[in-house]
Formats: sequence, structure tokens, C-alpha cells
Amino acid sequence: MKEILKRLTVNPAVMTGLPCIRGMRIPATTILGLLASGATEQQILADYPDLEADDIKACLAYATWLTREREIELQPA
Repeated sequence: MKEILKRLTVNPAVMTGLPCIRGMRIPATTILGLLASGATEQQILADYPDLEADDIKACLAYATWLTREREIELQPA
């Protein structure tokens, strides 16, 4: 998964520092929102001709990384 995440870049001067696809002004969150609303990979690639299928996979890997399982220590009441 680490390798695919290299397709995402963060630059404070681009899209206010949101993770973007390969330095373009296409935030990962835009692609994730399209997927969540039911857009297919083919539709996204048609709407964003500069994207590649691995860019969409990178966005999904990013979302997975953000929501990864982690242990949270509970404080006694």
C-alpha cells in the first residue's frame, strides 16, 4: 500500500494542502466523494482524462489508511 500512496502529494500551496493526485489540483477527497456517490471508475476516468486507474486506487488506499483500526486506551470512569 505504501507504494500506491506515493501517487498522492501534499503541498501547502496547492489546494490548501489537501492530498492531491500526482501534484494536480485534484484532491483525493474529490475522487472519494465521487465514488461514494456512486460514480464508477470508468466515469471518473472519463470526466478526469489526466487520471489513471492507479490514482483511484491510491485514493482508496488513502481512505483505508485514514480509517485504519487502532487501539484506544479507555480511561477508567
